[in-house]
Amino acid sequence: MAVPRYWRKLATRYNLIGARCGNCGNHEFPPRDMCGKCRRHSVGKMEPHRFSGKGKLTSYTEVHTAQAGYEDQVPYIVGIIELEEGPRLTTQIVDCSADQVYEGMPVTDTFRKIGEDSDSGIIYYGTKFRPAVPLAEAEEQ
Repeated sequence: MAVPRYWRKLATRYNLIGARCGNCGNHEFPPRDMCGKCRRHSVGKMEPHRFSGKGKLTSYTEVHTAQAGYEDQVPYIVGIIELEEGPRLTTQIVDCSADQVYEGMPVTDTFRKIGEDSDSGIIYYGTKFRPAVPLAEAEEQ
């Protein structure tokens, strides 16, 4: 099996998958073996959970000085997303500019290119977030 095909077959690689505690119902992202809420009472009760991909932007910043390899993407927005199920994650916000985003903005996940290994030509993909409501509609409201 070729390496790219191997990575495509991993469910957690290209999906927003975490864990749900079978004891208290708490959701964790990334997936864990033990619940962060009820701790040792949940050992062996964590189940895989695919998140809806919907949430809200709780905080954000605009990056103007990127790390090596991402210079062509500046400026870009990085935000903290609170998923509907509860977990928070840090991710890039796409399809909008810094003057269009706001705290509490509804967002949804999207599958995008993250980077590229220029020596071998391998492209890396992953989850980013975008406004859930098209910006033209949001501005009319």
